[in-house]
Amino acid sequence: MDRSSGILMHISSLPSPYGIGTFGKEAYAFADFLAAAKQKYWQILPLCPTSFGDSPYQSPSAFALNPYFIDLDSLAGQGLLLHEEYCHLDFGENPERVDYNKIYVNREAVLRKAFHRRELLPAEELAAFVQKHHDWLEDYAIFMVLKKHFNDQPWERWDEDIKRRSPEAMSFYKDRYQDDILYFQFIQYIAYTQWNSLKSYVNRQGIAIIGDIPIYAAADSADTWSNAPSGIFQYSSNLTPVCVAGCPPDYFSSDGQYWGNTVYDWQKNKETGYDWWLRRIENSLSNFDWVRIDHFRGFESYWEVPYGSPTAASGSWKPGPGMDFIETLRHSLGNVRIIAEDLGYMTDGVKIFLRKSGFPGMKVLGFAFDSLGDNDHLPHNYDRNCIVYTGTHDNDTALGWFFHAGEAQKDFAKRYLNLNENEGFHWAMIRGVQSSTAVLAVVPMQDYLGLGSEGRMNTPSTLGGTNWQWRMKAESASYELAQKIAAMTALYSRA
Repeated sequence: MDRSSGILMHISSLPSPYGIGTFGKEAYAFADFLAAAKQKYWQILPLCPTSFGDSPYQSPSAFALNPYFIDLDSLAGQGLLLHEEYCHLDFGENPERVDYNKIYVNREAVLRKAFHRRELLPAEELAAFVQKHHDWLEDYAIFMVLKKHFNDQPWERWDEDIKRRSPEAMSFYKDRYQDDILYFQFIQYIAYTQWNSLKSYVNRQGIAIIGDIPIYAAADSADTWSNAPSGIFQYSSNLTPVCVAGCPPDYFSSDGQYWGNTVYDWQKNKETGYDWWLRRIENSLSNFDWVRIDHFRGFESYWEVPYGSPTAASGSWKPGPGMDFIETLRHSLGNVRIIAEDLGYMTDGVKIFLRKSGFPGMKVLGFAFDSLGDNDHLPHNYDRNCIVYTGTHDNDTALGWFFHAGEAQKDFAKRYLNLNENEGFHWAMIRGVQSSTAVLAVVPMQDYLGLGSEGRMNTPSTLGGTNWQWRMKAESASYELAQKIAAMTALYSRA
């Protein structure tokens, strides 16, 4: 990386008339905004489908793209939809919030109409896509069909024969639901096609895309169901998780965080040459220019919680695969462009591991002022090989933090940032990251817009509420704002 800056803005948060941001014209307009603002990076959250809780970090597939992001107007332009088939549907009335329930209810019926007109597209292109992604796509499509068949129950509660993927059961359901399986494959073809077109446009603007993947697969996912027999996830003989992932008590939760993801059997993964992980990283690097791995520290050591524990506090640290995994990645895939999310409880072992990996880690200026002593997140402690954020998707906005912080923390922040009362605290935070020595400075769009806690994307250890719902107003990404961002970016040699 050269010295540069970027903006964190998820696809779901883009404006659109259909309830959620898509790969359509507003995404292209945002790429133009980034270029006008002299940004070199657009960082997004995971693009995978969402499930219960609407979190992109808990997905039925580590490989699939979210059908919600398919642009309906683009489908109409191809003749796959008629505008009147979707323009009057209720996808939610609040342009600043995603109504996931209404999108879930109404969007699939529209996409089914496009599927029934698939003969308008070259059949060989769909067939080639299915063949290219055969290692995950068929299992994902069957999994989604079976979820509907079993009334959305987790796969661990399915009938024993299909839960264990017996050849007879697999053949039976493939024959019974052949058309539905093809529908889910078709939808992924459309999503990948639209995403690849958008990414190409973004790259032509001189902007790279930073994608994001969670370290764990969701417990109820095509990944765990299709790979449980191989032993790369820790399941008992009756296919219930032995242990699940989480993190110990920390800044966010006194009980820790009980994520519930089935943890890996790293020895079994090693015996397979980390095959599933290599395919996952390779797929991600074909979708993005850089990949941020959430909870990267889990490769050094991870918090393992006995399945069914009431909280994560009863867990314990276990060793991860360490540098053996990183060296295998590099040997197989070359110089992988990975950003290591190394936030949370950092031991000397994790710090050494990160340094050996060579991957840039993360700093969050919003963490810097909660203690009045020296702090790794204060800019004077950065080395160059890191990416600094005013905040992440899990933090309050800069103004939200300032509103809720104690007086001592506010005073420290104002003095450290040399706050000019006329600029606003959020601009002082932005100036703090832009002026730092970190190779890349990334600012959530909410901070550039000067939003308070109403712009927060997610509150960890909570379900529901307004998590993952924030959307930007159509007029917010203005030319004037782009010019102001560009001036600061140029001032600190990040343009």
